[in-house]
Formats: sequence, C-alpha cells, structure tokens
Amino acid sequence: MTTAPLPHLWFMRAVYLAVGLCIIFLHLLPINTVPSRLAPPDLMMAFTFAWVLRRPDFVPPICMAALLLLGDLMLQRPPGLMALLVILGAEYLKSRLGGLRDASFAGEWASVALVVTAVTLANRLILSLMSVAQAPLSLTLVQMIATLIAYPLVVIVTQWGLGVRKPAPGDVDMIGGRA
Repeated sequence: MTTAPLPHLWFMRAVYLAVGLCIIFLHLLPINTVPSRLAPPDLMMAFTFAWVLRRPDFVPPICMAALLLLGDLMLQRPPGLMALLVILGAEYLKSRLGGLRDASFAGEWASVALVVTAVTLANRLILSLMSVAQAPLSLTLVQMIATLIAYPLVVIVTQWGLGVRKPAPGDVDMIGGRA
C-alpha cells in the first residue's frame, strides 16, 4: 500500500476531520423546525467509507472513533453505537480492499451498499433489543437509501474536490517501494 509523505498524511487526516466537523455542524443548524418525512443521508458514514476505500492511511481508526463519537454525542444518538458499527464496517471494507482495488465502481458501490445495510440493520436491532425509542422503520430505510444514492456524489467530491484517489499501480511510497 502506498503511504503519503508525513506532512501530507497529517494534512489529509486533518481534512477528514474538518469535513466531518462540517457535516456535524450542518446537521445542527436549525434550517427547518418542522419535522420532515424524509431523512437526510448519513454523509459521515458515506465519506468515511469513501475515504477508507481510497486511502485507508488517511483515516486511522482513532480519527474515525473520535469524529463518529462526537457525532453521536452532538446528534443525540446512543453514544458510541453508531461509531462502533461504522468503524466495524470500515474495517471490513479495509480487509476487502485488495479485491475491491481492481473492481469497478459498481462493485465498490455494491460492497458499500451491503455494509451500509448491515450497519443500519445492526443499529436498529441493537436499539430494539435495548428497548430504546427509535425513529419509524420507514424513516430509517429512507435514510439508508438516501445514503446509498448519495454515495456516488460523495465519491466525486472525495476524488475531484478533495484529491483522495486510489493509488495507481506505479505510485511509490515514502521508502521507494511500488504500490
């Protein structure tokens, strides 16, 4: 795997944290006080998965944990549950990275769809086992589908806007090794 030079690596980690903080901030803005029938996509999960599949060295688990736990606390979700599930999903995608590196975008999108579905259903199941009040199932499914629809846009922003691309086969790492 290609590793970026150390200052660039830390800069991109800071960019990931800044994007995550902006997403949390936008969720907290009181744009509309009337409850909506549509749930917005979980952009934090989508950005995390997009970054993990492109450059896992830019998104270490400790950065994911800190940002996702802050999101849980600020958005008044059960602390740590969604953070844990997204980290487990991201680590699963990292373990499948070798097979997904040569796959088309459709294959990547299908893998992400499976993980997003698993995270959503596991979150719902755990909350129901603990008898925690939840949003209606239809709203949860709408959010899951919105996240899957938003994923290609997140990838476009990630690749072309933020410059987080998969390393090319000829790229060299810091010590001169090939990717």
